[in-house]
Amino acid sequence: MFCFQCQEAAKGFGCTVKGVCGKEPEVAGIQDVMMYFLKGMSFYANIAREKGIIREDVDRFIQEGLFMTITNANFDKDRFIEKIREGFLLRIELENQLEKSGVTINKDDLPGAALWNAYTPGEYERRAQQVGVLRMTENEDIRSLRELLTYGIKGMAAYAEHAGNLEHIDNAVNAFMQRGLAATLDDGLTAEELTAMVLECGKHGVDVMALLDKANTTAYGNPEMTEVNIGVRDNPGILISGHDLRDMEDLLEQTKDTGVDVYTHSEMLPANYYPAFRKYDHFVGNYGNAWWKQREEFETFNGPILFTTNCIVPPLQLAAYADRIYTTGSSGLAGAEHIPDRKDGGRKDFSRIIGHAKRCAPPVEIETGKIIGGFAHNQVIALADKVVDAVKSGAIRKFFVMAGCDGRMKSREYYTDFAEALPSDTVILTAGCAKYRYNKLPLGDIDGIPRVLDAGQCNDSYSLAVIALKLKEVFELNDINELPIAYNIAWYEQKAVIVLLALLSLGVKNIHLGPTLPAFLSPNVAKVLVDKFGISGINGVDEDMKVLMGAN
Repeated sequence: MFCFQCQEAAKGFGCTVKGVCGKEPEVAGIQDVMMYFLKGMSFYANIAREKGIIREDVDRFIQEGLFMTITNANFDKDRFIEKIREGFLLRIELENQLEKSGVTINKDDLPGAALWNAYTPGEYERRAQQVGVLRMTENEDIRSLRELLTYGIKGMAAYAEHAGNLEHIDNAVNAFMQRGLAATLDDGLTAEELTAMVLECGKHGVDVMALLDKANTTAYGNPEMTEVNIGVRDNPGILISGHDLRDMEDLLEQTKDTGVDVYTHSEMLPANYYPAFRKYDHFVGNYGNAWWKQREEFETFNGPILFTTNCIVPPLQLAAYADRIYTTGSSGLAGAEHIPDRKDGGRKDFSRIIGHAKRCAPPVEIETGKIIGGFAHNQVIALADKVVDAVKSGAIRKFFVMAGCDGRMKSREYYTDFAEALPSDTVILTAGCAKYRYNKLPLGDIDGIPRVLDAGQCNDSYSLAVIALKLKEVFELNDINELPIAYNIAWYEQKAVIVLLALLSLGVKNIHLGPTLPAFLSPNVAKVLVDKFGISGINGVDEDMKVLMGAN
């Protein structure tokens, strides 16, 4: 195996024996095959689009397949095999539809990925030995750009799937994902052409995050400033993790009047900010911290855990909570019960997990108190006059965007130390699970404005861009980089990649990215990002503080 798509790639190079995430070589191999198949499928989808044929089932399949390969999303080899088999049937349908429409496809013009056929798991395993990251090209820079584009597209697919679950679809986003995937198989594309596609990916990243923002707020209202309980009650509970708010809705609706409470975990924390969810009396609050602490915290929760997306850490073999894990959507874990997708616009059936919860003891309290959040763009813009006055008076000297991901590495303590070291006249703008490094610190407020403004999930980094653009308008500036905002962002997986590309597409420069730069960036590609956008890695807190406090 070889995988270097996440920040924790072994030795800063790549995982070659077993994934740091817990991914076994066999799973890594079948994920490589899935990506190979999706790229080939995208060739047919592109041809169909040129002829005016757009199939939602094909678009959805490609989205789901991509999402399944994101870090920490799916560790179930059998589900990948099942998904690829489903894909072969879908591809045959599409080929037949093209033929009936009078489209003649010259097989000589298709790449091997579009021609590949297989019928048994053994054939999939043999293909895995031929299509790994290092086998597709020997050119390091081309490989780097292809992977950067691929990981950006994976992040787009995740957000597009969430929006699609709420019946919001952008065909231009789907078209770009498929065109971009197909481009990674084109040996004729130059580094310059691939770089252009990477930057175009960022533009569509903005579009897909705007789409998801619209989907979420249309369905559940605009997030509002909210104090979230982090204690527990005496009822049995279900802990919901991941990112999918439609799953949250289904679970809350089905647990009404059952005596079972619902708690959010990690990236589901922002569900507490939506008015539509706060109406449920059995929605208690948030339990625990970022995803990587789950092995400890799931033991004490006592009830079942529902994974709606990525952020799974495979439990140790003898873990007491191993039989309490359920997955749904694109997530998967060998041995865990998987809850099927909803049908005909209905709800997913969560009766099994609810019944399981009733047999469990209530959660053990691991902390008490409240944390505050809900500062997406609508809420912050509602406070715009207060924020602007604070900036003009000098009460707020600078904003620091500290969005992104958390992770296991000890080096991530840097972000806690950095937040604690920030001067008292600065405000942190955050989104994603990176906030768990500082959202429980007693950082106080500035004239009633909390010094940590949490916009929500990683996809809600879009809100931070909207806020910055609004401030640019209010202060009548010509360039977003003239704002008193500095960027010190943590990354971990592919959704962070699309957020980064989206920020670059909006013209944001001088982003500090850590705790390490991506292993998939070749020296030449990294140099382009440094020279063109001023991206840099992190150093020590004191050194970075001097640089970022001085930056406009």
